[in-house]
Amino acid sequence: METIGGSSGGENTSTAATAHSTIDPSKDPKRRAKSNDPGWKYGYWPNLGGKRVGIIGMGSIGSEVAKRLEPFGCRISYNSRKKKPRVAFPFYSNVHDLAANSDVLILSCALTKETYHIIKRDVLLALGEKGVIINVGRGALIDEKELVQCLVQGEIGGAGLDVYENEPIVPKELFVLDSVVLSPHKAVLTPESFAASSKMAMGNLEAFFAGKPLLSPVKDE
Repeated sequence: METIGGSSGGENTSTAATAHSTIDPSKDPKRRAKSNDPGWKYGYWPNLGGKRVGIIGMGSIGSEVAKRLEPFGCRISYNSRKKKPRVAFPFYSNVHDLAANSDVLILSCALTKETYHIIKRDVLLALGEKGVIINVGRGALIDEKELVQCLVQGEIGGAGLDVYENEPIVPKELFVLDSVVLSPHKAVLTPESFAASSKMAMGNLEAFFAGKPLLSPVKDE
């Protein structure tokens, strides 16, 4: 049996950095592009307080995102490959129903054959003209052409994107929309997360060669 250890795990690693980045745009509803902040494009952004938030992928990142949203009074629900007995939030077995019952839809799941283009036009329309989608997972989770069309036509309210379907190419239409916040796939890039990930990787190597359990084994969730 092959054993795999991840370099992230716990509150102080890349998982936490990504979770912070997921809700960061909500802190100011009208953040705009700044010349001293290269790589970012800010648009108008809603306040998440009290919103219905649907999370696709209730793994380590999704759980950390939920933890950070609860103090804002958000009503959280989720979709995952299967219902998690230890998660108290309402579970939706399909993303369409989750979107229809959410004001904000957050993608934090892995990209697999099953999740490729899990967000299609019908899901975006179910989210609605006031709904916002945030993707910190992988770009190809969303049918990007349909996303751009829905944003341009005002069929959804906005998008916060850290990842893109054909990186490093970003659809030019997204740069001119005030309803869109873009970042260059750097949700995890903080000095703290790098230091913690390096420490975790070294700990996993030491544990493996000592015949001990890994500190952060990769789980099939």
